[in-house]
Parts: sequence; C-alpha cells; structure tokens
Amino acid sequence: MSSLGAQSVRSSSRSWNIALWVAQVLLFILFGMPGIMKTFLDPSALPPMGILWATDVPVWLLRFIGIGELAGALGMILPAATRILPLLTPLAALGFVAIQVLAIGFHAYRGETSQVLPLNLVYLALSIFVMWGRARKAPIASRR
Repeated sequence: MSSLGAQSVRSSSRSWNIALWVAQVLLFILFGMPGIMKTFLDPSALPPMGILWATDVPVWLLRFIGIGELAGALGMILPAATRILPLLTPLAALGFVAIQVLAIGFHAYRGETSQVLPLNLVYLALSIFVMWGRARKAPIASRR
C-alpha cells in the first residue's frame, strides 16, 4: 500500500475513533446524570426535573433503572479508556439500546410519545452507533 493510502486509512480510523468517543461521552452524560438522580434523589424531587413518571412507578423500579443507567454510563468510558475489558463498552451500549426500546414502549403506553419519542430515538441512535462502532468499525484493543 502506498504511503498516501496508508495515511488515508489511518485518517479514516482516527475519524471513526473520534466520532465514537464523542458519542460515548454524550451517552455517559445523557445516561449518567439521570442515573444519579434516579438512584439517589427522592422520587418526588424528580418530576420538576423532567422525570414526570418517577412517582408513578415503585421506588425499587426507579432505583433499578437508575443503577442500570449508571452502570452503563461507566461502561461507556472506563473499559475503553483503561483498555481493560474493552468489550464491555459495546455491551454497555447494547444495554442502553434495551433501555431505550423499553422506554419507548413505556412512554407509548402512557401516551407520552409526542413529548419524548424524539429524544428516545436520539439516545437509541447514539447507542446503536457506539455498539456497532466499538464492536465492528473501531474496536479498542485490550491491554496485554
């Protein structure tokens, strides 16, 4: 391969890696902050913050969702950054895909689709992108 071709491949790989890291950081923030709120705050404090359904579900379910979001947020960053078990990053993204699919169904059941569906679809798209990208397009090598 010519040096120009090799440089093009490196540049493309670098671009994919940057785009994936941006998506991972976004998912870390978009799931991490609500995860903290759902895990640690009183449910009655959440509706004014936009989590309108927080008082309509059992507290254990709210906490379970929060812990799942926190675990996924950490899984977006830590395995990839440390290169310790980086396979966990696409698995965390898969978990976010599951959360979003369930959230879309939950909000549809509650008649809230028009308010939250666009945001759910953005979260879903970012999660699918990271899942695919870190599993296929630009996986992170494990530290040896």
